Order: sequence, then structure tokens, then C-alpha cells
Amino acid sequence: MASSVKLACKGVWKIFGHNAESFLKTHNNAPGSEDLKSAGLIGGVRDANIEIYTGEIFVIMGLSGSGKSTLVRCLSRLIEPTGGEIILEGQDLLKASDKEMIEIRRHKMGMVFQNFALLPHLTVLGNVAFPLEVQGVPLKKREAQARNVIELVGLKGRENNFPRELSGGQQQRVGIARSLAVEPELWFLDEPFSALDPLIRREMQDEFIRLQNVLNKTIVFITHDFDEAIRLADRIAIMKDGKIIQIGTPAELVMNPATEYVAEFTRHIPRAKVLTAGLVKEAFDENAQTAGNIQFNEVIADIADKVEQSSKPFAVVDTEGKSIGLISRKRVLDVLVGREVTA
Repeated sequence: MASSVKLACKGVWKIFGHNAESFLKTHNNAPGSEDLKSAGLIGGVRDANIEIYTGEIFVIMGLSGSGKSTLVRCLSRLIEPTGGEIILEGQDLLKASDKEMIEIRRHKMGMVFQNFALLPHLTVLGNVAFPLEVQGVPLKKREAQARNVIELVGLKGRENNFPRELSGGQQQRVGIARSLAVEPELWFLDEPFSALDPLIRREMQDEFIRLQNVLNKTIVFITHDFDEAIRLADRIAIMKDGKIIQIGTPAELVMNPATEYVAEFTRHIPRAKVLTAGLVKEAFDENAQTAGNIQFNEVIADIADKVEQSSKPFAVVDTEGKSIGLISRKRVLDVLVGREVTA
């Protein structure tokens, strides 16, 4: 993961109710729950602080009403925050004019929501090319660009179909293609797969992972499903009552929950789904005979069969192919049965 910060929010509040801005200022940008309640206000987002790195999938999750969708709409300024800063590549979006925000959304941001919101009178090609038409891109160029992303999301041959002629999964692919047509640097997805049945949802998650491997976008992904989050996320922020409770990798949240609320979210997640070879590796022995190499970021659940079938350990290697440890059959079994594992 790149270490440069693409998007950050600092002390962001979204308070719903009368005179919210003056209320926030009179409470020094730090009102408590009782202050909000006494004033008859609702804290949709409360003092949110996040840094999202270039090229990462940052998942924001929580139960219904936790503030996750409100936060992502604040990040894109689809709704106006009551206070704080939202910094995109060094620019405070809250100081940008309406005209500047329109240009930023048109050229730098892509958005996909649970509701596909396809235009029923347009074909697949027309729907995908529509944002480019809004930008004023000439017909031939926008259709060529649209055809490229249609092929990218696996819908080649469906260009002339109308939305009513597509399955739910295909319609969602059109929505994804439309958001990618403008070649966004920052991609917001708000529970894009939650309306799909489980099999199609899994298929779309696989497709999403494939697309990210090809495109390497900076992604903010909203979900209430922890299984989905751990499949997709580099890091996860868990929200409750408008507050961010904890930010960490899936493994950090499972192994070291900051609160009982986070622990409850992660309680039923098998550790083999989140722990990687790099996290559970043993010390490297240059004299050890190994059965092959395993990447440090491979999840135990994905390598368990291979390691269990070998009498020899595997070398755990970093991104440059350098051996940084060993992983053995016993080590994998320890993870699978829930025994304590220390590096």
C-alpha cells in the first residue's frame, strides 16, 4: 500500500437540526451526547478523523444508523458537513466553490450506490457514456471510452441492451462501468452489492477485486457486512452512533478489538480468514528445506490445504521475493483450531 494520503477528514461533524453550525461553535467543536440531546439535535457524524491512502480499499462499516453513509456523503460533499476539514490532495473541499466541486466530481470522483439508478431509456452503452456526455466529450470518443469499460466489467456484447433486459448483477456492472468511465482517482461505493442475492453478491465481490487489481483506484467502500469487509479491505473503520470507534486492518480488528462493540462485530469471523502468512510466520532458518514460497500477505484460509499437505515448511517471502520467515503445517493447524500463535 502506498503511504501518500489521498483523502483525509479532520474533525468532521454532521449535525442535523436547527442552528447546527452555531451550536457546534458554541460548544468548541466538541459537544457531547447530552449536549446534542438537550438541543434536540442529531449527530449523524461526530468528530470523524480519517486518512485514506492512495491505492487502498478503505471500508467504512457499522450497523444501520451508525453514520457510515452520512460520512461518505460528507466526504464527497453530496451533503454539507457542519464542521471540520475534508482534504483531497491538499485541497480543503469545504472551501471549494460549487463550480469547483462540480468539476472535481466530474473528473476525480466516481460513485456507485445500492440503487443502480440506471436511465431506463438508454442502452448499456448510453448509460455508461452518459457522464462523458455531461462533460462534453465528443460522441465518438465517449463511446469508445464507454466500450472499453463495458468490456472491463465483463459486459461486452451487451452494449445495445436496455437495463430491463439485464439481471441485477449485470445492472450493477453497468453502474460500476458508468462510474469508471470518467476514470476517477477516488471511487466511492455505498453498499453497492447489498441488494443482490448471495451468489451474485459473491460474484460481484470477486469482480470488484479483479477490477481493483487492474485499476489500482483509491476506494472508499461502505458495508454493514463484516465478511464482505474482510474480503475487500486493506483497512476498516467501524462506526457507531456517528463516531469512528476503531480503524485497523481486518486482522487488527479481529485480534485486538478496541471495544466490546468491535469485538461483537468480529466475534464469529474465523481467524484463518484474516490472519496472513506474514503475521503468523516463524523465524527463518537458512538450513531448512522448504516446499516452496508463500507471499507474506496470503491469507491462511487460502493456503491451508497446500501447507497441510506438505511435510516441509514453506518460505514466507516479501514483495521482493526475500525470505522473511517460515510457515509449517503445525502453524497453520494452530490457526485453524484457534490456538494462540505468536511470531
